Amino acid sequence: MKLIQRATNLPVIGSLAKKVQKILADRHAKSIASHFSYYLRPCFAETEALKNESFKIRHGVYCDELKFEEPRQSGLETDEFDDHAYHCLIQHKSRGTYAGTVRVIYSSSEDQILPIEKYCQSAIGNEHLQPSRFERQRIAEISRLAVPAEFRRRSVDKHQGAATGAINMDIYSEQELRCFPFIAVGLYLSATSLVLQKGIDHCFVMMEPRLARSLRFVGIPFEQIGPVVDYHGKRAPYHVNPNRIPETLSPGFKKLLSSINSEMLKQL
Repeated sequence: MKLIQRATNLPVIGSLAKKVQKILADRHAKSIASHFSYYLRPCFAETEALKNESFKIRHGVYCDELKFEEPRQSGLETDEFDDHAYHCLIQHKSRGTYAGTVRVIYSSSEDQILPIEKYCQSAIGNEHLQPSRFERQRIAEISRLAVPAEFRRRSVDKHQGAATGAINMDIYSEQELRCFPFIAVGLYLSATSLVLQKGIDHCFVMMEPRLARSLRFVGIPFEQIGPVVDYHGKRAPYHVNPNRIPETLSPGFKKLLSSINSEMLKQL
């Protein structure tokens, strides 16, 4: 009789366990979003002063640290694509300084080509996902993500690729705030928020496969659309439909994206 009673109660126990798991997941989701919002703020760099803050960070990472680009006397790393790009920053609230940057290059006409079209067109093996197959105002390229060294002091942030946004998947845990890569993920989601609000349906990026794995790990499903080539190191072309991202993100990141969306909407 006791065995029968226990068996009868199993669905109830299972249902209770699922409810407890959901409550804990919601708490973790809220804590990630609130912790980010307490310390950091996404900024749409619309003014020349804010754009220069972005260019300074890029110079520090891409010219001084990684040596991908030649140093500039101005201390600002810029190129021809910045004239048709949206720039985002992550501000450290208590310091008032900027802890990272990313840009979204858009294309309003055939004259405004994306870097992937100019330098890596032949690397795109998937003909159905060539940028030229889509309306120009519906495509964009995410690039120049950079996190300065002074904001990578935590032991969990000191790994190869951290300067350009790679996540250390060996130690990362969404549920442990001490391991959460706030700045890098905040930059990815700021770019996501921006392209969603601008009505962009196709995002491209040239990046290292390990960085693509990092993004898929947090729920941003970049698809490789060509082979690895030598372009500032070993990189491959990737594509993602940003409209899918709010559905593929885990609960913590969905809450964080919602929080970043609210902040970005105030600024746009």
